[in-house]
Amino acid sequence: MESLENLHMIVNYLISSKKYHFLLAAIKGLRNGAVYGVRIRAPHALVMVFLFGSGTVWKKLLTILKLTRTHAVNLAKFVFSYKLIHGGLGAIEGRKKEWHSFVAAFIMGYFVFGKNNGVNMQINLYLLSRIMVGLARLAVQKGVLPEPQGAVFPWFAAVVWGVVLWLFEHHQSVLQGSLQASMTYLYHDSNRWNTLRNFLWVNK
Repeated sequence: MESLENLHMIVNYLISSKKYHFLLAAIKGLRNGAVYGVRIRAPHALVMVFLFGSGTVWKKLLTILKLTRTHAVNLAKFVFSYKLIHGGLGAIEGRKKEWHSFVAAFIMGYFVFGKNNGVNMQINLYLLSRIMVGLARLAVQKGVLPEPQGAVFPWFAAVVWGVVLWLFEHHQSVLQGSLQASMTYLYHDSNRWNTLRNFLWVNK
């Protein structure tokens, strides 16, 4: 009992110690990355695999587990390594600098999310869309671009949808597989029916 209490005291000391803060932050980042990866990927994979996937129920469940594991492991590895490098750079320099974030993420982005697979592609494209918007807003904040006088979002939406439907209808092979499957269901499968049943109640 006493040994457990001593262990508890040691753990509490380490957790509360500023000396080991960036290392402990990296460990907690590992935990949070894994948890968040499961929360995000599992529901998405469940819907997409059962809606568009083929094979037995067991095969679909294995696919969901594989996709979820890949997302959770990659995110956990990235967060842990990023925080470790970022904290290390701050310790070496004596304070945090803006370039530390870019360098740490650049290095681990290459090694963790640089493998071209479905999960990494989705994550990278998700981030790309958001950093493009973020960079545009930053450019306005810094005075590089003028503040828009009218509504920008409707034009943004118009361009996005115009381009994606043009690509889907005429150059479908260049689009990501999951996007092709979703758009085929929406725009091409709706062209086909031969009974009332597959017109309203089921797709095929």
